Amino acid sequence: MTTSTALKTRPLEGLRVIDLTRALAGPYATLLLAGLGAEVIKIEDPKHGDLARENSPYVGKNGVVIEKQHDDDVSVSHLTRARGKYGISLDLKKPGAQDVFLDLVKTADIVVENFTSGTADRLGVGYEASKAVNPGVIYCSLSGFGATSKEGGKAMDIIIQALSGAMYASGAVNEPPVRIGIPIADMLAPVFSVIGILSALEQRHKTGEGQHIDVSMLGALTSFVAIENWAAMEAAGMQARTGLTVQRLSPFGVFECEDGYIALVAVHEKLARGLFRAMENEKLGEDPRYSNRDARVANANTLEALITAWTSQLPVSEVVSRLEAQGVPVAPVRHPEEAMNDPRVASRNETNPVAHPKYGTVDNFHTAGIPILFSGASTGFDDVLPVHIGEHNEKVLTEMLGYSQEQMQSLMETGVI
Repeated sequence: MTTSTALKTRPLEGLRVIDLTRALAGPYATLLLAGLGAEVIKIEDPKHGDLARENSPYVGKNGVVIEKQHDDDVSVSHLTRARGKYGISLDLKKPGAQDVFLDLVKTADIVVENFTSGTADRLGVGYEASKAVNPGVIYCSLSGFGATSKEGGKAMDIIIQALSGAMYASGAVNEPPVRIGIPIADMLAPVFSVIGILSALEQRHKTGEGQHIDVSMLGALTSFVAIENWAAMEAAGMQARTGLTVQRLSPFGVFECEDGYIALVAVHEKLARGLFRAMENEKLGEDPRYSNRDARVANANTLEALITAWTSQLPVSEVVSRLEAQGVPVAPVRHPEEAMNDPRVASRNETNPVAHPKYGTVDNFHTAGIPILFSGASTGFDDVLPVHIGEHNEKVLTEMLGYSQEQMQSLMETGVI
């Protein structure tokens, strides 16, 4: 097991999750549950499997490759998202598949799906069908626009970024909007899904009843965008898209150096004075344009130009050193791989090495861990991953559910599994 504290149990051990999800948003929700100790059974279509299986690059016998070369080459996306999960195949469009699904639900605590709204019900695997066989089940639906929305459609991360306003607010002034560099919509909604699931589990302790949880990708990201009061800023003449800096907090932002970029925050008086000392230009603190916070905000453009003129003449290391000496919050802008190798992160298992079940870890490849440390519990992923579609059919259906070999043969012959 990839774990933070091997001798301690994980918080969700003993709970079983039936995973109907695919792509990223849903699988990330069940990945979090797996890392917290839940037993996750991932259901895939027998012919096509999870969409993530086809995402290049792949890892296998020949290391990292762009095109799949061997049967056991596995997409990096699948390696990272299917960790700690058992995988079974089930064609939900075949007669009899619903019976298998409901047999699983009878043994489960949680079901998670991220079909387009309404699809699970049409397939006979929705909440009402699940509740009928297991009234205590916690059933989470994660969709683009929510189960109650009259308008829907396919929801990809970039679509949600655009609709939420997050994309409009990203980018330079008077330049086109910019896609946020990570799939923030795909990652945020599953976090809210897990919050909902854990809350429903706590409520079940009190009532004995399960419930349906409905999470919208659009709602999740828009709720974050709404933390800022855009109408108030517009009324004050402040632009929504400000690029590398946030002028209403000036000086606050990203500045170019001789060999890279740094981020700094010098909003408050003490920090601003520290910045001016680092710049060896303490007289800026006496200039009426920069002598107090409101003045610095009103004159943000000229102040930021002065800061850029200073940082651009120095290497990142020198700027960071000078600002740190004055107690000003500062950091270099790092490549993601450098960030994932940060000892402060790796030592806490907040990132994990990427490992192929057969060929082992890949040098310098890291992926998400569980960024929570418990004093009385551990986190981590069981050493299981479905390299092939339906890899754990026998384990799950025969050992866990007690299906006979005759039943298994019938399910295979009819194409159900």
